[in-house]
Amino acid sequence: MLVAQGQAPVVKGSVKPPEPVRLTPLRVSPAATLTQDVGISSIKLTFNRPAVKGRVIWGDLVPFGQVWRTGANAATTITFSDPCKVAGKDVPAGTYALFSIPGPGRWTLILSRKAQQWGAFSYEAKDDLMRFEVSPESVPYEEWMNIRMRLTGEDSARIELSWETVQVGFPVIFDTKAIYWKHLESKLAATSITDWVPWYQAADYCQKNEIHVDLASAWIDKSLKAATNFWNQETKARILRWQGNIPEAVVWMQKAILTARGLPPDKQPPKEWFADRERELAAWRFGVKGA
Repeated sequence: MLVAQGQAPVVKGSVKPPEPVRLTPLRVSPAATLTQDVGISSIKLTFNRPAVKGRVIWGDLVPFGQVWRTGANAATTITFSDPCKVAGKDVPAGTYALFSIPGPGRWTLILSRKAQQWGAFSYEAKDDLMRFEVSPESVPYEEWMNIRMRLTGEDSARIELSWETVQVGFPVIFDTKAIYWKHLESKLAATSITDWVPWYQAADYCQKNEIHVDLASAWIDKSLKAATNFWNQETKARILRWQGNIPEAVVWMQKAILTARGLPPDKQPPKEWFADRERELAAWRFGVKGA
């Protein structure tokens, strides 16, 4: 058997040595990951949750006036999938370390560009993206440090950190409409003229939000050219009504209903769909406002 210089010979039938055995570390401050969607954007928080364990937290375990990792172990990180405003200030998409400087009456919160750090031992102010102040408030006791994300609107959420009997929070706001429009345009740029779905989705979005009626009309026509179904026929009807062309809108809604009725029973929309569209048609014909 020839063996290359420097290589150990391979013995036929030899068994690969087992991988070394390692225990998973048992963290006294468990890790947590929290994700919240806002529109098509998302916020992700990764942190470790220390417990009070009978200790004095504020001003003692967590000293006032010093940079804190905002949790335990590695620094807490926050990730924004898209540009947003944090406490009213512009923040690019990306991942940041969330540090804090607690105080008895005011806290300073910090987003650091250096996201991956152990604790705050290597924190440097030169890495700050931004700082902002918040006011702590009293809340019911919590043994384990917690971070929550509450939706406050279609474009916004509020992040709240609470531990022991203290809570601080701050708002995050996305320009959801601008972000969605950019997404829409990028998807349509890659869409085949034979795929009815994206053209329908884009037209339906415009119609429901009453924006860009000319684009909506062009896009629904592309969808109908690719494939005809009750979904895009209905949207065509609604766009025509939006444009003030009631007679044509009635015709297209009738087409949508007939197309849906022609489907096999298991493929048809629910009975309520038909009842709602028939009521709308009657209202359209008689010019009922708001129908």
